[in-house]
Amino acid sequence: MQLLRSRSSLLAILLVIIIVIMSMLNPSFLSINNLLGVTQFGAVLALIAIGQSLVIISGNGGIDLSVGSMVSLSGVFIGLAMSAGLNIWIAAFIGILGGLLLGMINAFVISIVNMPPFIATLGAMYLYGSLALVLTGGNPISGFPQEFSFIGQGLVAGIPSQIILIVIPVFLLICFLVYKTTFGRSIYLIGSNQTAARYANINVKKTRFIVFSLSGLMAGIASIIMTSWLMTARADAGFGMELEAITVAVLGGIHIFGGLGHLGGVMMAVLTITILSSGLQMANVNSIWQLAILGFVLIGAVFLNQFLNKDNSKK
Repeated sequence: MQLLRSRSSLLAILLVIIIVIMSMLNPSFLSINNLLGVTQFGAVLALIAIGQSLVIISGNGGIDLSVGSMVSLSGVFIGLAMSAGLNIWIAAFIGILGGLLLGMINAFVISIVNMPPFIATLGAMYLYGSLALVLTGGNPISGFPQEFSFIGQGLVAGIPSQIILIVIPVFLLICFLVYKTTFGRSIYLIGSNQTAARYANINVKKTRFIVFSLSGLMAGIASIIMTSWLMTARADAGFGMELEAITVAVLGGIHIFGGLGHLGGVMMAVLTITILSSGLQMANVNSIWQLAILGFVLIGAVFLNQFLNKDNSKK
């Protein structure tokens, strides 16, 4: 029973079960090419899940429903900049800045205007998604130089380049920021008790502004991987990823009401969800049912968090 109270152990057991089931449904599931494909998709999800986790940890109903649209629109920024004749790496940097700007717009509306995060980011999801469609006319932007594909499709020592060059460095940097600085402790304190945070002279508005801005920044970085992987900038590239980011965050142990959770668990949840999604696709499960299964996993993760937190409180 003690084993089932450990988040890491539960995720490890769930991961083994998923791998066994998917391998039975499709023997080629464990092929090298498929596993590499899983990590490519997981790289994008990992980045936006990091941003989503920080938003949720900060509490006050914190949630960012616009992360998928920010990935799409930031990718469009990269495509438009490249089409305008800019160097592809300058265009990629513009995509990162674009994601940061979109996140700062969300942060302003939530932190300064005091609009509820759910409403603000829901509106932003529709706004950014529509803007991406308008800017592209609904047509993907192609013609990216071949060297750009290295980010999303290349290998470094046999490991996907986006994992080595982007995801791991970003994850380590964010972990240092969250667990080794005063700012990181402030995020958890605000999520646990906003009133106590104010008495501790923590600037709640400023902290939440930075957190939502970081979510946009993560989406901007993720858009580089996505665009490099597809070698096109598509207005729907990030469609549905907000649900997956929330699912991964909660499954990884981030408490939906804020103040609790660790980013290490989130990374293990990323691996679990990406393997599940890949297996469902290889098994030709309808996309609607895939979303339904993710919804089921999200609800189950919330119940699991409540059980573990209640058990820890008793101890």
